[in-house]
Amino acid sequence: MTDVRQAAVTALIDLARSPRWHDRADAGHGLASFTDVPAARAVLLELVLDAGDTYVTRETAAALFRKGDTGALAVVSAATATAADAEQLDHVYDALCEVLGVYERDRDAAVATCRTLADDPDEHVRSGAEALVAAMLAVEPALRSAESY
Repeated sequence: MTDVRQAAVTALIDLARSPRWHDRADAGHGLASFTDVPAARAVLLELVLDAGDTYVTRETAAALFRKGDTGALAVVSAATATAADAEQLDHVYDALCEVLGVYERDRDAAVATCRTLADDPDEHVRSGAEALVAAMLAVEPALRSAESY
């Protein structure tokens, strides 16, 4: 990792420790670009499970669903499996619907990625990915591919 990328991750991790909810939400949004960095993934998990404000949960989860790669969806999967209460899960699922409820191709790509997480060594990632696949398949995207008709 370059020094500049490391500095960005370090700054965003510092922002994630802020007592201000909007700072933590901004940090989650920014850190979603760095799911290849283990320290960023750990903080992203904390932000998706933010005990102080559900806005942080929703914004961080939405940023991870938008990124949609294996690292991002592994974080959301682990959060889904370890959420402390139903309200946190509601906000994760709201973010899922917001992001993946538009284009069918985006939802289908996320389903495919989560299915690959079935072999992840982390039990939380595996079980959370299974729950996310079920939730994603329940979403009817607004814009479907021509082959769907």
